[in-house]
Amino acid sequence: MWVMLSGKFDIFHLGLGLVLSFCVAWINSGHSTFVPRFRLWGKILLYLPWLFTRIVHSSLHLTKLILHPRLPIHPRLIRYESTLQEPPAVVLLGNSITLTPGTITVEVNGRVLLVHAMDEVSGEDVTSGRIESKIAEVFGERAPTS
Repeated sequence: MWVMLSGKFDIFHLGLGLVLSFCVAWINSGHSTFVPRFRLWGKILLYLPWLFTRIVHSSLHLTKLILHPRLPIHPRLIRYESTLQEPPAVVLLGNSITLTPGTITVEVNGRVLLVHAMDEVSGEDVTSGRIESKIAEVFGERAPTS
Protein backbone atom coordinates (compact mmCIF):
# COMPACT_ATOMS: atom_id res chain seq x y z
CA MET A 1 0.00 0.00 0.00
CA TRP A 2 2.85 2.35 0.90
CA VAL A 3 4.56 1.77 -2.43
CA MET A 4 1.34 2.42 -4.34
CA LEU A 5 0.57 5.62 -2.42
CA SER A 6 4.08 7.05 -2.51
CA GLY A 7 4.78 6.07 -6.11
CA LYS A 8 8.50 6.01 -5.30
CA PHE A 9 10.71 2.95 -5.59
CA ASP A 10 14.00 4.30 -4.23
CA ILE A 11 15.70 2.77 -1.19
CA PHE A 12 14.76 5.69 1.12
CA HIS A 13 11.01 5.46 0.50
CA LEU A 14 10.95 1.63 0.58
CA GLY A 15 12.92 1.64 3.85
CA LEU A 16 10.71 4.33 5.37
CA GLY A 17 7.61 2.37 4.38
CA LEU A 18 9.02 -0.77 5.98
CA VAL A 19 9.91 1.00 9.25
CA LEU A 20 6.54 2.76 9.47
CA SER A 21 4.68 -0.48 8.74
CA PHE A 22 6.46 -2.20 11.61
CA CYS A 23 5.74 0.77 13.92
CA VAL A 24 2.04 0.77 13.08
CA ALA A 25 1.83 -3.00 13.57
CA TRP A 26 3.67 -2.77 16.91
CA ILE A 27 1.50 0.07 18.24
CA ASN A 28 -1.71 -1.72 17.24
CA SER A 29 -0.60 -5.01 18.78
CA GLY A 30 -0.84 -3.54 22.29
CA HIS A 31 2.85 -3.99 23.13
CA SER A 32 3.64 -0.31 23.21
CA THR A 33 3.24 1.74 26.38
CA PHE A 34 2.83 4.72 24.06
CA VAL A 35 -0.31 3.40 22.43
CA PRO A 36 -2.51 6.31 21.45
CA ARG A 37 -5.95 5.71 22.87
CA PHE A 38 -7.96 7.06 19.95
CA ARG A 39 -11.26 5.66 21.17
CA LEU A 40 -10.73 7.26 24.60
CA TRP A 41 -9.90 10.64 23.03
CA GLY A 42 -13.02 10.40 20.89
CA LYS A 43 -15.13 9.80 23.99
CA ILE A 44 -13.45 12.70 25.77
CA LEU A 45 -14.29 14.96 22.82
CA LEU A 46 -17.93 13.84 23.15
CA TYR A 47 -17.78 14.56 26.91
CA LEU A 48 -16.64 18.17 26.42
CA PRO A 49 -19.99 19.55 25.13
CA TRP A 50 -21.74 18.05 28.18
CA LEU A 51 -19.13 19.64 30.47
CA PHE A 52 -19.53 22.96 28.65
CA THR A 53 -23.31 22.93 29.33
CA ARG A 54 -22.62 22.22 33.02
CA ILE A 55 -20.14 25.13 33.10
CA VAL A 56 -22.71 27.48 31.56
CA HIS A 57 -25.43 26.26 33.96
CA SER A 58 -23.14 26.71 36.97
CA SER A 59 -22.04 30.14 35.74
CA LEU A 60 -25.63 31.32 35.60
CA HIS A 61 -26.31 29.94 39.09
CA LEU A 62 -23.20 31.59 40.52
CA THR A 63 -24.08 34.89 38.81
CA LYS A 64 -27.49 34.74 40.48
CA LEU A 65 -25.83 34.15 43.88
CA ILE A 66 -23.39 37.01 43.46
CA LEU A 67 -25.98 39.52 42.26
CA HIS A 68 -28.45 38.64 45.01
CA PRO A 69 -28.58 41.49 47.60
CA ARG A 70 -28.14 39.11 50.57
CA LEU A 71 -25.37 37.07 48.88
CA PRO A 72 -26.85 33.71 49.95
CA ILE A 73 -23.70 31.62 49.79
CA HIS A 74 -23.10 28.74 52.16
CA PRO A 75 -19.54 27.56 51.49
CA ARG A 76 -18.79 23.98 52.38
CA LEU A 77 -16.19 21.28 51.93
CA ILE A 78 -17.32 18.00 50.42
CA ARG A 79 -15.30 14.82 50.90
CA TYR A 80 -16.08 12.69 47.85
CA GLU A 81 -14.81 9.15 47.43
CA SER A 82 -14.71 8.22 43.77
CA THR A 83 -15.30 4.74 42.41
CA LEU A 84 -13.23 5.45 39.29
CA GLN A 85 -10.37 2.97 38.94
CA GLU A 86 -8.05 4.66 36.45
CA PRO A 87 -5.91 7.56 37.70
CA PRO A 88 -6.51 9.59 34.49
CA ALA A 89 -10.25 9.29 35.15
CA VAL A 90 -9.80 10.70 38.66
CA VAL A 91 -7.67 13.53 37.23
CA LEU A 92 -10.39 14.33 34.68
CA LEU A 93 -12.96 14.28 37.50
CA GLY A 94 -10.93 16.72 39.60
CA ASN A 95 -10.31 19.01 36.63
CA SER A 96 -13.97 18.93 35.59
CA ILE A 97 -15.03 19.90 39.10
CA THR A 98 -12.53 22.77 39.15
CA LEU A 99 -13.62 24.01 35.71
CA THR A 100 -17.23 24.20 36.89
CA PRO A 101 -17.84 27.62 38.50
CA GLY A 102 -18.73 27.48 42.18
CA THR A 103 -16.62 24.39 42.89
CA ILE A 104 -12.93 23.69 43.14
CA THR A 105 -11.02 20.50 43.86
CA VAL A 106 -8.89 21.39 46.87
CA GLU A 107 -7.11 18.07 47.33
CA VAL A 108 -6.90 14.65 45.72
CA ASN A 109 -5.65 11.71 47.76
CA GLY A 110 -5.85 8.56 45.69
CA ARG A 111 -9.54 8.34 44.82
CA VAL A 112 -10.73 10.69 47.57
CA LEU A 113 -11.39 14.27 46.52
CA LEU A 114 -11.89 17.25 48.79
CA VAL A 115 -14.12 19.75 46.98
CA HIS A 116 -15.03 23.30 48.01
CA ALA A 117 -18.52 24.38 46.92
CA MET A 118 -20.09 27.85 47.21
CA ASP A 119 -23.47 26.40 48.20
CA GLU A 120 -25.45 23.17 48.11
CA VAL A 121 -26.63 23.65 44.52
CA SER A 122 -23.05 24.24 43.31
CA GLY A 123 -21.97 20.93 44.84
CA GLU A 124 -24.88 18.89 43.43
CA ASP A 125 -22.98 17.63 40.39
CA VAL A 126 -20.38 16.20 42.76
CA THR A 127 -22.63 14.84 45.50
CA SER A 128 -25.10 13.31 43.05
CA GLY A 129 -22.29 11.58 41.16
CA ARG A 130 -23.41 13.17 37.88
CA ILE A 131 -19.92 14.20 36.77
CA GLU A 132 -18.40 10.90 37.87
CA SER A 133 -21.04 8.94 35.93
CA LYS A 134 -20.21 10.82 32.74
CA ILE A 135 -16.48 10.24 33.23
CA ALA A 136 -17.11 6.55 33.97
CA GLU A 137 -18.85 6.34 30.57
CA VAL A 138 -15.82 7.94 28.92
CA PHE A 139 -13.40 5.43 30.45
CA GLY A 140 -15.75 2.46 30.03
CA GLU A 141 -16.11 1.91 33.75
CA ARG A 142 -19.19 1.07 35.76
CA ALA A 143 -21.11 4.22 36.66
CA PRO A 144 -21.52 4.85 40.40
CA THR A 145 -24.93 4.24 41.94
CA SER A 146 -26.49 7.26 43.60
